[in-house]
Amino acid sequence: MKSYRIVLADDHAMFRQGIKNILAASEQLEVVGEAADGFEVIKLIKQLSPNMVIMDISMPNLRGLEATREIKMISKDMKVLILTMHKDKEYVHSAMAAGAEGYLLKEDADTELFAAIEKIRNNGNYLSPLLSSDMAFELIQASNRGHLSQPVDPLTTREREVLKLVAEGGSNKELADLLCISIRTVESHRANIMRKLDIRDTANLVKYAIRKGYTLSDK
Repeated sequence: MKSYRIVLADDHAMFRQGIKNILAASEQLEVVGEAADGFEVIKLIKQLSPNMVIMDISMPNLRGLEATREIKMISKDMKVLILTMHKDKEYVHSAMAAGAEGYLLKEDADTELFAAIEKIRNNGNYLSPLLSSDMAFELIQASNRGHLSQPVDPLTTREREVLKLVAEGGSNKELADLLCISIRTVESHRANIMRKLDIRDTANLVKYAIRKGYTLSDK
């Protein structure tokens, strides 16, 4: 039987190895490539044309959600399973909106990985058992109605304003003056933005803002 070809993407090599060890128990599944960031994933799928990509949300350079959208632009038939530690509803909703067929929590991987792959392989959608049944029902119903066509933006209006000014090179004091808020409030907004986007430094925050178009005049 022809193997089902999988690319793994996670910035932790030991975790990738752990997933490979689990998948090795199946003769039908073959890991054909590994990537440590979103850009490597895109490069690999163009070279290898796998059946499925299993990847984390939190990766350097190009995050999993953006990589999912890129993958779906390259091939709508290529399956994407998000494998992550993030339980927040916003991440789940955004992953499904980006085109992912499944969302599996890392703490469920040892018992649920094969079930997730099999369901997605058979053109189904998969959500981790540790996610609430209410969330699963809501997401699946929204997907069926076509309401997940646009990714959810986890940022508030004020956070988008702060992100725009950060991307344009503004200091915390300049942001505070422009927005008529305290420097401490600016710092709080920046911390919240980084937490929500799972970005750890200003350089990648700026890259995200540029990709999202927050630096354009109409934003």
